[in-house]
Amino acid sequence: MSTNWVEHREARWVNARAYALAVIVVCAAMGAWEAFVHWRDVPVYLLPAPSRIAQTFWAQPSYYLQALTVTLGEAIGGLCVGAAAGIFIAVLVTLYPQFERGVMTLAILVKSTPLAAIAPLLTIWFGFGVLPKVIITALLTFFPTLVNVLVGLQSAERPLRDLMRLYQATTWQEMIHLRAWLALPYLFAALRITAPLALVGAVIAEWTGASSGLGRVMWLAYSNLNLPPMFAAIFILSLSGICAYGLIVWLERRCLRWKA
Repeated sequence: MSTNWVEHREARWVNARAYALAVIVVCAAMGAWEAFVHWRDVPVYLLPAPSRIAQTFWAQPSYYLQALTVTLGEAIGGLCVGAAAGIFIAVLVTLYPQFERGVMTLAILVKSTPLAAIAPLLTIWFGFGVLPKVIITALLTFFPTLVNVLVGLQSAERPLRDLMRLYQATTWQEMIHLRAWLALPYLFAALRITAPLALVGAVIAEWTGASSGLGRVMWLAYSNLNLPPMFAAIFILSLSGICAYGLIVWLERRCLRWKA
């Protein structure tokens, strides 16, 4: 029996125990929530029980899944735009360091602007379609990507850069063969944050005006004080965020095997 096989088996066992513990904790929390609602006889318009939320979802699952599809499309579009813009500007600043202070000042300005104030303006300017949601999500995911990728690109140590110059590598060759590989772990660290955050950005944008989406479902439920549909949409959004995070972790392990 090889050492690698034993280590792989032990790692799988540790992961299985961690997942089992997570499931137990979630089930215990749901059970405590259910017991509290029944024990205190909490009205459904204040806090519905998990069983009531599940019944609400299974009564019309296609309604929620269709809304999820819309929100996922907006989130993925905004994430791609925000990540691409962050990577592009990080590369630009790395190639031209004299622009770093000015670019980062503008980036911090965008980050500090409350999106709740921008979203209604974008809805007025661009209507109730997909574009305002994509822009809001892109603005929300842009800054973490920019900062992480920039740190990764600038993490190349002087001896490594001198070695590239010794082999007469151009600036772009240094960027592609050295800095880009060093920045990959930082990029995935940013995506771990921005992937679930993109869903939140899409929902925030939908609150200001949308014909469909999970944000629309939440807003209608809140307006009618009908909390079970609202909590059902929240749970779907949370599960989607967990799946998005897990997908990024899976991609990171596949793309960064050399780090293991």
